[in-house]
Formats: sequence, C-alpha cells, structure tokens
Amino acid sequence: MKKLGFIFFFILSATNLTFAQKKAVTLEEIWGGAFRTEGLDEIRSLKNGTQYTVLNFDRAAKTTSVDIYDYASLAKVGTIVNSANLENIPYFTSYEFTADESKVLLATEVESIFRRSSLGIYYIYDVKTGKTIKISEDKIQEPTLSPDNSKVAYVFDNNIYIYDISKNSTAMVTKDGVKNKIINGVTDWVYEEEFAFVRAFDWNADGSKIAFLRFDETNVPEFSMDVYGAELYQTQQVFKYPKAGENNAIVSLHMLDVKSSEISKIALPSSYYIPRIKWMNNANLLSVQTLNRHQDNLTLYAVNAKNNKVSVLLEEKDKAYVDVTDNLTFLADDSFIWTSEKDGFNHIYLYNENGKLMNQITKGSWEVTNYYGYDQEEDRVYYQSTEDGSINRSVYSIDSSGKDKRRLTTKNGQNNADFSADFTYFINNFSNVNTPSEYSLHEALTGKRVKEILDNKALLSKLDAYEISPKEFSSIAINGNELNMWMIKPADFDASKKYPLFMFQYSGPGSQSVSNSWMASNDYWYQLLASEGYIVVCVDGRGTGFKGRDFKKITQKELGKYEVEDQIAAAKKLSDLPYIDAERTGIWGWSYGGFMSTNCILKGNDTFEMAIAVAPVTSWAFYDTIYTERYMQTPQENPSGYDDNSPFNYPELLKGDYLLVHGTGDDNVHVQNTMRMVEALVQANKPFDWAIYPDKNHGIYGGNTRLHLYTKMTNFIKENL
Repeated sequence: MKKLGFIFFFILSATNLTFAQKKAVTLEEIWGGAFRTEGLDEIRSLKNGTQYTVLNFDRAAKTTSVDIYDYASLAKVGTIVNSANLENIPYFTSYEFTADESKVLLATEVESIFRRSSLGIYYIYDVKTGKTIKISEDKIQEPTLSPDNSKVAYVFDNNIYIYDISKNSTAMVTKDGVKNKIINGVTDWVYEEEFAFVRAFDWNADGSKIAFLRFDETNVPEFSMDVYGAELYQTQQVFKYPKAGENNAIVSLHMLDVKSSEISKIALPSSYYIPRIKWMNNANLLSVQTLNRHQDNLTLYAVNAKNNKVSVLLEEKDKAYVDVTDNLTFLADDSFIWTSEKDGFNHIYLYNENGKLMNQITKGSWEVTNYYGYDQEEDRVYYQSTEDGSINRSVYSIDSSGKDKRRLTTKNGQNNADFSADFTYFINNFSNVNTPSEYSLHEALTGKRVKEILDNKALLSKLDAYEISPKEFSSIAINGNELNMWMIKPADFDASKKYPLFMFQYSGPGSQSVSNSWMASNDYWYQLLASEGYIVVCVDGRGTGFKGRDFKKITQKELGKYEVEDQIAAAKKLSDLPYIDAERTGIWGWSYGGFMSTNCILKGNDTFEMAIAVAPVTSWAFYDTIYTERYMQTPQENPSGYDDNSPFNYPELLKGDYLLVHGTGDDNVHVQNTMRMVEALVQANKPFDWAIYPDKNHGIYGGNTRLHLYTKMTNFIKENL
C-alpha cells in the first residue's frame, strides 16, 4: 500500500488544553445556533466609492433601516431610510437602489415561491423627499425602475406590467400569461433552479426598450406534490417540471418599444435555451446567450434594437458542456470581458466590441473562481482564484494585457472580496480551518490592510471549552489521481487502537467539499462523532471542481461511475491504515451525495457496512432536463448511462445497514426518488430504515426538524457502525 501523502494540516488552538477539561459539542447546541459566526449584513457600495450601505434590524424597536457607513473610518455617517419614519410600512426586508441612487425599492410581506423566486408588496422611497409610493396592491415579482426613474416594470400573474409614477397609472404589457402555460418576464422552475435567475426582462440604457423572455410551458409535463398541512384534507401543489428527456418550455426573446407599446419577437438562429440577456452600454445593443439542448455549444449574440438584426459575437464549444456564468462585462466601448475553460482551466479573456479576441488575461494551471470587475481608470481586472492551492481562494488583480499581476490577500484560506464602486477599497472576508470569518478593509490597488472590521475571537474563546479535533488536510492517490482529502480523528486518538471510519462526500460535478475554510454546522457534527470515537473523512473524487476542465468533466455521460469508484477505492485504502477498523466503514451524503452513498453501499457492499442517504436522486431520469442533460444527455440517447448507475436497478446488492431520508415537499429532488428506492428494496426483501418528513423541502428544516434528523442519523451511526 502506498503511504498517504500528507501535504499540510492545521490544528485548532482548542486542542492545547488537556482532554479531561473539554466537553463535547451537542446536537442541541449545533442546531440551536450556539456556534454561529458573526458576519456583516450584505453591504452595497455607493457610487461615490467612499461609502457603503447596510440593512440593519433593530429587534428591540422592531424596525429596519438602510444606514450609510464610511469606508475609511467604518463609522456610521447617516441613514437612507428607517421604517420607524414611514407610514404604513412597519418594516422592510430588502432594498434596492436605482441606478442614480435617488430612489430605493423597499420589499415587504415577502413570501417565497421556489429557491430564488418570491412575491412581495413593494414601495418606492424617494431619498430626497422621504415620500413613499406603493407600486401595486397585489404581491408582485421583480419590480425594476426605468433608468430615468419614471416607470417601474414588474411581473404579476405571469404578465409584465409598467407602472407610470407621475401618472399613477399601470399598463398591462403582455396579456397571454397563464399559470402553468405561459410566463412573461420571469423564469420557469427549471431555469430558476439551474440557470440561477428569476427576472427575465431588462430595461435598456435610455429606458426606451424592454427585452424579455417568454416561456410557453404548455407541453411541459406537470409534477404534483401533496401538501399535508394541518387541515382535514391535504392540498396539492402542481407545477411544470421537465424531467430528463421530456419537453422543455419553448423560450423566445421579445422586444417591447415602451413608447408605442409594440412588441416584436426576435428571431434567433439557435435558441433552445436562452440563459442570459444583458444590454450593452449602447442603448440599441442587447447581448443574448443561447445554448443547444446538449449545452455543448454556447453562442453570444448581439441584437440591434433598432431593426432587430442579430449578429454573432462569439461561440464556445466543448466536448462535454459549456458553463453559463454572470462574468460577462461590457466596457465603455462595448468591448467585453468573458470567462472560459477553453484552454483547460477557467480563465479571463478580453474581446473587442465585434467579438474579436484581444487577449487572454489570465493563464495557468489554476482556476479563476470569481470575477469581481474591471477598473477602467487603472486598467485593473479583479478576480479570485485557486493560484495558492485548489482548496484555497485568494484575491488578485491584473492589467488587461495580462501583466503586472498582484496578490491582494496574504493569508491562505478562503478570501472573498466586496469592492467599492470605484475600486478604491475592498472588504475582505477571510477564514480558514483555524480562523472563523474575519472582515477587514483593504486598498484595492495594493491590497494594503487599512483596518479590522469584525472578527470572531469570541467564538474561538468559547470553543476553548470544547473538545475540538484538528481537521487534517492531505492528498490521497486514487485511480491515478491525487485527490484532496481531510480527516478528523478523535481528540484522544491512539494509533495503537482501531477506529470506525465514517466518510462524507457530495461529489457533484464541479463541487468542492474539501476546502481550507472554517467550520459549518456539519463540521461540528463531525466533531461530535469524533468525540464518540469515529474517524471522519472527506475525499473529493473525480468530477469535482477547481482542478481543471478534464478532471471535472471526466464523468460526462456516466454520473455515478467514476465518483463511486473513487469513494470505494479511497475507503479501501484508508481501511489499510493500522488504526482503521476495516469492518466498520460508513458513508453518507445529501442530494447528489445521497445518490452517491446509496450507490456506494450497493456497488461497494464489500467495503461499506453502513450508509445514510438524505434526499437522494435514485435515477437521473427523475431529475430536471437542464442539470441532468448537461452531464448525461437524454435517457433516450444514453440509456446505459442512466440505468447502470440508478441504484434502484440493483437493490439485491444491499448487505449493510441503510438509512433513507426525504421530505415530501421537495420540489427539487422529488420524494418519488425515495419511494422508488423503497419499493425496489421491499421487492428485493432487503431490510433498511427510512424517515419521511412531511411537507419539508430539499433542505429538510423548520422548527425542530434538523435536530430530529441529525439525532436520528447520529443514533443510526452509533447503533450500526
């Protein structure tokens, strides 16, 4: 057996005290919020570049306010709006400035629809006069002011409306919107979930045009979920959900001339999916991204709003798939910045206004993980990357020629930046395995630290009283690859003893579970398990992200093959360690991780004695088109790829102890997945345990739900591993 190559490890300061003085964390503490880190509420830089705003909640007074802070001093210097001074608005839960910052959109009575979408009552607050205007008596979606602040476009009941502020009148722009048939201006379920946006309309720079998407869901199959509630009869939620290989909504691009109210349809040469629309600085030019159904061919078009003519700016092709991002930035002359994996790693490129490549700005065998923006005055591109190791994130800047690169953060770990509007400053949120979130102010050009803003030293002091074991980072050689790994051992670890091995993984395409970051709730749970005598391990296998295109996309057309092979091989190799009990190996995961843990206990039934699967996919045929077909194509095109890795096709392989958990209100991974797995196991006469949480969605939370779930999982582990 090859030795495990430990690259580096970090030891929490809490381990310096003797174990006898320590206490173990409890589930009640974890899910009661005892170990929460303090953070900054979302900050928004003002256009002046010297100040930013924060939404503050005064729980004692039961009011909310948008307050102004100075970057240089970090002192509060004013208030934009306070609900205490507003009539008929006791509170608001979010805010949005207009482009010129003269008005603020205030959201109240917000109710969630799906993951990103919501309905609410909205007001326009005039910063100068202090007056408010209610946009609509109805709960509406995605209100957006025109550039001159004279009008508000929004969506209600699947139609676009425009409210004229001076006239106090509302015009219905589209008239064909019908639930579960036609949607105008906002996305359908699958676009919202997989392309990660809701508002599907946009004003141009002078407010004369609105471009919008129309979704015809007529032929998309419906999915229904019983909602049990507390009444005598349950209700039913019915929505359009295109499963792999089924009909998607027919999506089309339309242009509204605001003055004449005329709507024209834009004829795009290829537009199976339209995942992004964005106006350029030229008020007559709209950029549109389209994808084919396989998502391996992305085209960026320019649409001339004067005559609706369409031209190609660039085209991206990949043997697997092309990722959709929000990294497209148009510069003053409508040249643009774009990110791409075409050289094997995700990097930043500069194109002229006609789509001609001017320069590849970043290069190297590392990934750009976040694009922050471009300071045209200083010719600096700001970004985050894995240049300091794939489990770390650092902030850099570089000029548009690809020269004069500067590392702006100095500590290894997770560095996230929030830049002022003029790129004078950035606030760095830093953490690593030893350090909970620290916020500090920096000069953008040099990275020089100006001052500390907030740290979580109180949490570290609190943890001194607890038995916290170090998380050791390493690599493990599996199937020809060096895979990132972490391990947590019991605090009183004795190499002469043998310990059960409990593995966690997610493993989904492009994901990362092994990162040099501070503890999340599950990490505290792993500390609890370590205190009970378990060794907990996580390995990011093939198909996960931030190690290049080829490593990520090797799983194409075969989700669940290479990932499962790597977890089984890693478990076997770890079991060869003298302090691991090879007869006591467990694995767990949620969502994609539940799909994985289920496959592992079946295909690795000689390796794993126990598995827990929460909200698992059990057949990719049950999951949505955009996500699934990106990696698998359709079931009709790739039947073996679907069938060979659908765990309910081989329930007879189950030998170990298996716990299956799902929420009945899961609109994402439907409980159908678990029901089919249950039926397969029953017909194979295989014993197993399962738990169903009524009306709970994919997150399975609310009230005591998480505490109950983790209590059940903890007891299952202790009883069976």
